[in-house]
Amino acid sequence: MTVAIDRATGKRRGDRTPRPGLGRRLKDGYQKHWYAYAMIAPVAVVIGVLVLYPLGYGLYLTLTDANSLNTARTIGVNEIEATYKFIGLDNYADILWGPTAYDRFWSHFIWTIVWTAVCVGLHYCIGLGLALLLNQKLRGRTFYRLVLVLPWAVPTFVTVFGWRFMLADGGIINAGLDALHLPTPLWLEDTFWQRFAAIMVNTWCGVPFMMVSLLGGLQSIDKSLYEAAEMDGANAWQRFRYVTLPGLRSVSSTVVLLGIIWTFNQFAVIFLLFGNTAPDAQILVTWAYQLGFGQQPRDFAQSAAYGILLLAILIVFTSFYRRWLNRNEQQLAI
Repeated sequence: MTVAIDRATGKRRGDRTPRPGLGRRLKDGYQKHWYAYAMIAPVAVVIGVLVLYPLGYGLYLTLTDANSLNTARTIGVNEIEATYKFIGLDNYADILWGPTAYDRFWSHFIWTIVWTAVCVGLHYCIGLGLALLLNQKLRGRTFYRLVLVLPWAVPTFVTVFGWRFMLADGGIINAGLDALHLPTPLWLEDTFWQRFAAIMVNTWCGVPFMMVSLLGGLQSIDKSLYEAAEMDGANAWQRFRYVTLPGLRSVSSTVVLLGIIWTFNQFAVIFLLFGNTAPDAQILVTWAYQLGFGQQPRDFAQSAAYGILLLAILIVFTSFYRRWLNRNEQQLAI
């Protein structure tokens, strides 16, 4: 076997150059990409201050028994030092397996799952139906699009307060039902109707985003696919099933994931609609707020533990969701 040797360097051709050390690679990378580092540095600092530091401090609080009675505080001219202590994972054990775990965590967790599944399902189905309608050639289509996007453009607190007034005992909804001689539910008092009202208001707020996203996906599907399917004798349902849904797969997977994350952490609708008057309609994020800021003494440690559990649940779900999508795409490719 003949080995070729470079006369200039004395090295054999095909030999790998030794990989430089970490310090050398960092120095070379900085010299080559210093402008990019300079551009992202302000963003990295802001994220570190506004996200990473609160997250790290919250994680630390979950390992203590901190509350409003034993944290550092100032009363008048007197400065009281913190007296809370490190207790390890006791907060997590108490939340998940304590004597009142079902009432304080699992019941809210089950309702949060139901709330998320129903809301995202309604968002997607109604949004897809409206997107299909607006994708047709209709007279006044631009006007309809504007009207349907308005609930998304209006600030959430304005929308929720408007629904709160309409759902009150003397509101327009119960007045209309009474005029039709129909039962008038206690929308803001009875647990079942509180949950029903929360889903209804959140659906109203969330459908426009789903509709706009899916409408963009519909407009990106090649029209020749519909023409070919129609020439092959496919009816409307078959064209929807075999052309539209596959064409929306990438858009649907993204908007559904975003919808699940946003709905799972949807604080504004529940809090603004009920405040602290509907304990059985609280989802996990509003219940965590209730523990940390809506009671006395305020339990900072348990509230922070709820936040970490919420983050862990979403990370695990997102990982499995993306893995499931990738596996389905691979099966379809085969």
